Amino acid sequence: MSIFVRGATLLAAVVAMAGAVSAQTEVVLALDWKFEGPSAPYLVAADKGYFSDNGLEVDISAGQGSLDAIPKVASGAVQFGFADINSLMKFLDSNPGAPVIAVMMVYDKPPFAIIGRKSLGVEAPKDLEGRILGAPPPDGAWAQFNAFASVNDINVSEVTVEPVGFPTREPNLAEGLVDAITGYSFSSYLNLVRAGVPEDDISTILMADYGLDLYGNAIMVNTDFADENPELVTGFIRAVAAGWRDAIADPEAAVEALITRNPAADHALETRRLNLAIDANVNTDYVMENGMGGVAPDRFASAMEQIVQNFEFTNPLDATLYFTDKYLPASDDLKIN
Repeated sequence: MSIFVRGATLLAAVVAMAGAVSAQTEVVLALDWKFEGPSAPYLVAADKGYFSDNGLEVDISAGQGSLDAIPKVASGAVQFGFADINSLMKFLDSNPGAPVIAVMMVYDKPPFAIIGRKSLGVEAPKDLEGRILGAPPPDGAWAQFNAFASVNDINVSEVTVEPVGFPTREPNLAEGLVDAITGYSFSSYLNLVRAGVPEDDISTILMADYGLDLYGNAIMVNTDFADENPELVTGFIRAVAAGWRDAIADPEAAVEALITRNPAADHALETRRLNLAIDANVNTDYVMENGMGGVAPDRFASAMEQIVQNFEFTNPLDATLYFTDKYLPASDDLKIN
């Protein structure tokens, strides 16, 4: 082979490689919270090449609550977000026509919870009456409190609500400055354990176990991006499901992907947090039967009836504005067991 032919062959190979790299579409996934156990499946999907196998190069960024992620997606600053679908309903009511919609349900059973201390007299919903509830204003669990109070016949006028920041929420409860807090069950519970509160003194009142039919966090997409790249959205969902499948099969290994991004994280603690999320919020009976990602229409309708107790809506609620299953991949790709 002549030098010219060898050179031409090498050039062609380089061009082909460059073409393969450029074929990867760069997108951003904005999470709802910092890198903790439940964020590990997305990091696994990145590290194992599940996103790249579907033509995507994904930058995963930590968040500061669901109310932080949704506007980022709607503005086009990021293409994908992970956020509370109930907060999305309110956002779209205030911003009609904003280009954002949920395309994959992840927390089939939401982790919205009241976390109390038995030593402070909080073990059941009605125990909140006459006590102080610490609630961060942007918190997804706090946003559902009115519906939770209604279905459990809590006299809200007898509950003193103390606005707190996310960093001070669990420390305030640990120090007895408040009697209970709103939060995500898997996060607040273990944060209290880490703060030195005895586990047998912690009461977790999961709202889904006390009358709420609400869904939780979902993968959301900018609809302008989705309209132009439907196959990439389906590929993104496929990769996320694969990441969750691996995390469920081996939670300890999944958390390793988290530790590389957050070296200060406690491996054992975050593995436990991930397991709590898997068992209570992700791998539900519905998901085991139907796979991950979809919603049950009747339940979603009931959830919308409850959500009007939490927010004042200007416009009629319309399920098609908040969730679509048209980007979901084949059912086999959504099985996580």
